[in-house]
Amino acid sequence: MTSNPTATDFTSRLSAERDGLQTLVTLLETEQKALIDGNNDQLLSLSESKTRAVHELSKLANERKIVLQSQEILIKARGIIGWLQTYAPRAVPAWQDIQKLVEQMQNLNRTNGSLIQTKMRNNQKALSVLLNVSQSAQGLYGADGQTHITSSSRILGSV
Repeated sequence: MTSNPTATDFTSRLSAERDGLQTLVTLLETEQKALIDGNNDQLLSLSESKTRAVHELSKLANERKIVLQSQEILIKARGIIGWLQTYAPRAVPAWQDIQKLVEQMQNLNRTNGSLIQTKMRNNQKALSVLLNVSQSAQGLYGADGQTHITSSSRILGSV
């Protein structure tokens, strides 16, 4: 038995999931380039696109899970590759692609997270410097915009 309605449907679902993962990997690669290049304006639109892609992938993964749960006994006996080879052999390449794309996605996500953390630390340091400068400059300018340096020391030549 190499084909049944569930296997045919499962094959098309796996192909859709593979395509969705490829889209997400491409978005993560674009995000990485934007992070490296300092293109912060692009990050917001990428974030929105990533959210949509992840939502779609989640839906596809849940559908896959439902199909696999209905075949649980057969899958436990042979593993998912064994089940695919027997009941949905045309889905094997898509499943192998999915495994590779998931690994690639995880690596990109981890790297992008590190890049974001580094940028956040650098921004925090810059903000701290600016805050210290602004606090030390307090009282340097008066309401009229002119510099006013207050001194508590005595005037030269006075006793």
